[in-house]
Amino acid sequence: MSGLLALLDDVAAIAKIAAASVDDIAANAAKAGTKAMGVLIDDAAVTPKYVTGFSAKRELPIIWRISKGSIFNKLVILLPVLMLLETFLPDVIPYLLMVGGAYLCFEGAEKVWHVLFPHHDAHVAADLHTGDPARLEEERVAGAIKTDFILSAEIMTLSLSVIESNSLWMQGITLAVVAILVTALVYGVVAVIVKLDDLGLYVAQNGRTSVSRSLGNALVKFVPVLLRFLSIVGTAAMLWVGGNIVLHGLEVTGLWAWPYDTIHHIAQNVASGVTQAKGFVAWAVTALFDGIFGLIFGILLIPVATRMIGPLWARVSGKKQAAH
Repeated sequence: MSGLLALLDDVAAIAKIAAASVDDIAANAAKAGTKAMGVLIDDAAVTPKYVTGFSAKRELPIIWRISKGSIFNKLVILLPVLMLLETFLPDVIPYLLMVGGAYLCFEGAEKVWHVLFPHHDAHVAADLHTGDPARLEEERVAGAIKTDFILSAEIMTLSLSVIESNSLWMQGITLAVVAILVTALVYGVVAVIVKLDDLGLYVAQNGRTSVSRSLGNALVKFVPVLLRFLSIVGTAAMLWVGGNIVLHGLEVTGLWAWPYDTIHHIAQNVASGVTQAKGFVAWAVTALFDGIFGLIFGILLIPVATRMIGPLWARVSGKKQAAH
């Protein structure tokens, strides 16, 4: 009997450890998702463009194909690579984060630059008139998965940086959970967004009352506004998150701590001057300065990326650089 009781005690202890592990995974996954929110918003804002020009019946299948490619990127490629780096070269991860942050700054700044100085993308226009929907779909899906790989790498690396656990298997499981939840969230939202106009059109044409038909028309008109809003929020988030990653990386690695420390000091001083919502004020001031830095840094990176890295990559990969 004593042996049975001891066994039951061991089972209970294991159950408690397992329950605690589940709680830790959930908490770390939530924290990681919050940290990567800026990238998620931009991912959700960017993806709908890949179904532009296709029939309504192909929209969801295309999104499904991209989401499967995204899961492959995260679980099969990025997760093992990050676990190996965390085990053998942990000091490299801050630098990888900084590279990813620089990419976010570049992408955000390029979008702002495009708004301020519009230019025609000839390859996009040609892309829409290939006359071969099947080939166009393959090219769009492949392009979307490549773009997703970069964003997924940033999401996974960011997530790994905030996981509070020294256990390798806990980190791996948490990253896997984040990968699945993030992919489901982003592409689930994208699927809803791209079908909202179809839903609105259906209600507008088949609604039984004038009120329902008016609501359908309003929904059709609302979708482009929503996409523009997401694009603006996504761009701002890229600049703020990218700037913060680079500045924090410079501070952590000891390369240049002054900007990060100065912004933190200013934010604390401003927050101390208000009586309520001190935490929010400190965050808002920090995000503002991070975003300004991200925009300036990203603008400086535009000629580097377009005149040096882009042509070099085109030469190495054997593909022509997209005209801008």
